Amino acid sequence: MAEIEVVQDNNPQATEELNELMKVRREKMDKVAAQGIEPFGRKYNFTHHAKTIIDDYAKLEGQTVRIAGRLMAVRGHGKASFGHVMDITGRIQIYFRQDVLGETAYEQFHLLDIGDIIGIEGIVFTTQKGEISIKANRFEFLAKSLRPLPEKWHGLKDVETRYRQRYLDLIVNPDVRNNFIMRSKIIQVVRQQLDERGFLEVETPMMHPIAGGAAARPFITHHNALDMKLFMRIAPELYLKRLIVGGFEKVYELGRVFRNEGIDIKHNPEFTILELYQAFADYKDVMRLTEEVIAKVAEALLGTTKITYQGQEIDLTPPWNRLTMPEAIQKYSGEDFSVVKTVAEARAIADKLGVKYEQKHGIGGILNNVFEEVCEEHLIQPTFIIGHPTEISPLAKRNKDNPEITDRFEAFIFGREVANGFSELNDPIDQHGRFADQLAQRMAGDDEAHMMDEDYINALEYGLPPTGGLGIGIDRLVMFITDSYSIRDVILFPHMRHRE
Repeated sequence: MAEIEVVQDNNPQATEELNELMKVRREKMDKVAAQGIEPFGRKYNFTHHAKTIIDDYAKLEGQTVRIAGRLMAVRGHGKASFGHVMDITGRIQIYFRQDVLGETAYEQFHLLDIGDIIGIEGIVFTTQKGEISIKANRFEFLAKSLRPLPEKWHGLKDVETRYRQRYLDLIVNPDVRNNFIMRSKIIQVVRQQLDERGFLEVETPMMHPIAGGAAARPFITHHNALDMKLFMRIAPELYLKRLIVGGFEKVYELGRVFRNEGIDIKHNPEFTILELYQAFADYKDVMRLTEEVIAKVAEALLGTTKITYQGQEIDLTPPWNRLTMPEAIQKYSGEDFSVVKTVAEARAIADKLGVKYEQKHGIGGILNNVFEEVCEEHLIQPTFIIGHPTEISPLAKRNKDNPEITDRFEAFIFGREVANGFSELNDPIDQHGRFADQLAQRMAGDDEAHMMDEDYINALEYGLPPTGGLGIGIDRLVMFITDSYSIRDVILFPHMRHRE
């Protein structure tokens, strides 16, 4: 992958060179305008893309075509020159000849700079070296590039530049652009899978009077007209389940959520999530749905359910592995949480393994901490972890045989959580009690504890049918399908710290 060099503000020599290059480009712009040509042109009716011309060469040889794109390279030989123009599909060579364009137009050609956006009309042919090209009959200025493109062969001096100036990243690195095209296709396949299964796509509020549906710290805003505090949603869950109460049987929403948390290779404060709810179903149903949909995405876009992520082969073929939390801990640490009866015993295991916990944590909270520290990194192949403690699952239905755990799962791939689902808690009395417990934790200083949502309790009192719910992190799914190391590689404009 080509990389971008950025001229740093604290480099006087580089800044001076950049200013000189920009001065030359502005002078060329003025010369273009002086000849009555708009340096920033208007609509251009093109007939073909670069890839189409190359793929359909047998039909298009000798035909006149019109393309539009960015000039990425130029080399001249007196009265003839070659250039490469890049559009959304790729690059194609352009052949400019003075005796074809005319002397005046050929002089105007020399006012072009790499990075300029132009329109080309010409005849499709093959050069003596066998490269499919277009012999230009005429060209048009569509947008003058007043800043020089990064010189990719110098390498990347600022590792964050690709994310801060994504437009440059997309110009210089075709692989990046292809990743985002792939992202769009992944979302299309996900929607197709759900639509074929009878799910209805809906939209719920982005701003909530009460933050709920996940254990996360929200962003807070204020509505002036209503004079009320609002929270950017951390999850659409509680609104979607209100729709199930209202009579919808299968609903989903695919959109942004906002969590005021740290930034790393797996987290961005604004990210895309799929949440769906199916009436008269349980966690086992949505667990099967999870593995089927993700496998279908890989099969549809890569032609296989066996992918390679960061050099590791991952087999997405259903059925995926299934382990309870205690089983996973015993497998990867040798400690048996299934026999733990007291908080003191749980703390003793955590201490032995060097896992931190807080005084407020019960057995379930400590169990979860141990799992996260000891087990997650080992879950390379797709694995469902089930049997989550009720203590950490305030919206999940209790297990029929063991009320200390819930009918919940988390799906892990390459040590990263990619999905979370459960049989939804539909008992309003139990839900009110769990919200009260969460509220107490919140009052004790836990900013991520759930708020009390009386209207949601009110909705449950009208009757929520047995329901299976699921959330899939779309960004992480895209990371796996595109073999992208960081979540910033699959979000067009990730959030960044201000430059100092």
